[in-house]
Amino acid sequence: MARKIQLTLLGCGGVGRQLLRHIVSTRKLHEDQGLRVAVMAVVDSKSIVLGEKNEELDDTALLQISLAKEKNNQMPAGLNARAVRKEYFDATLAAAIRTITEETGRPLVVADCTASEKIGQALAEIADLNCCIVLANKKPLTSSFNVYDRIAALNRRYRCESTVKQEVGAALPVIATLNRLLNSGDSIRKIVGALSGTLGFVMSRLEYGESFSDIVRQAKELGYTEPDPRDDLGGMDVARKALIMARLMGWRINLEDVEVECLYPPSLAPKLMSTMQFLKGLPELDLPMRNRVKEAAARGCVLRYVATIENFHCKVGIVEQPQQSALGQLHGSDNLVEIFTRCYSTSPLVIKGAGAGNDTTAAGVLADVLDLQDYFG
Repeated sequence: MARKIQLTLLGCGGVGRQLLRHIVSTRKLHEDQGLRVAVMAVVDSKSIVLGEKNEELDDTALLQISLAKEKNNQMPAGLNARAVRKEYFDATLAAAIRTITEETGRPLVVADCTASEKIGQALAEIADLNCCIVLANKKPLTSSFNVYDRIAALNRRYRCESTVKQEVGAALPVIATLNRLLNSGDSIRKIVGALSGTLGFVMSRLEYGESFSDIVRQAKELGYTEPDPRDDLGGMDVARKALIMARLMGWRINLEDVEVECLYPPSLAPKLMSTMQFLKGLPELDLPMRNRVKEAAARGCVLRYVATIENFHCKVGIVEQPQQSALGQLHGSDNLVEIFTRCYSTSPLVIKGAGAGNDTTAAGVLADVLDLQDYFG
């Protein structure tokens, strides 16, 4: 009999939709391994879709949900399932999860594929329900310690590899590697990482003499940036990834403790202008950035946007790297993490790979879910 991993998916955006497709497409592979990922519920910002009579949602329903959310951002009608308003669960997500676990009589894996700032408190309450938690959303692990400590207390019953994999590459086991080093007693002295495929693309294109404004527009057209490129250029996504790694090392620091270099001035901030106005104003940054590139080249260096974690301090911003160094040879959206430890003191442990999109991030989430199979008899 297959070991059933019961899953509730939170968020059905790009990553969540792709996760549903991965689950369906890997059925045969998992059956051969004696496993079954049973999706019990899919939750979006407006509703919860549950299987009939406490049964899992069938594969047809999962594909219908994925397709409908992609086309019109609505849950589909006519499912062999029951869709209910969140108010049915007293308007609290934790109450919804409690109801599902009570109705099925089995433990759950809750996968957070949202981008919500507010979901952290709900996940902390879900952690108290003895559920397993898988995170693609970085924000709960970079929020208050009241939330972070309750999730981290799950120990091996939570997984967060995709919080750092997202845009770092789904095949890059950054969190797992850090955990193995820490659990072995090795002391981590420094981490340096290019953690954004978007900013990696921008920095490497500057080497070819292209203007900063043209590169940003090109990145937006290619779908590398968020709809508003300032969400990437502000550096906060990289800062969150750095904070997750720092907290994993036991540092009691918050997001405001991370020193972040923003790649646009306050005069171009979102509260002052639209995205279109920002893109029109970008050329004013071309000359200062071109000068930085030339100054670095004169010293045999290139510019990279990296996170540096060392001596209880996190810093995120542009640094000069020797052209022949590992970071200096990084190109396009490829990403890289260097870990210096007691054992890797002179030659760091290097993890390198292509930047991830929704597809590879979803694959990372699924891998994290499967990694919890020992908790399901």
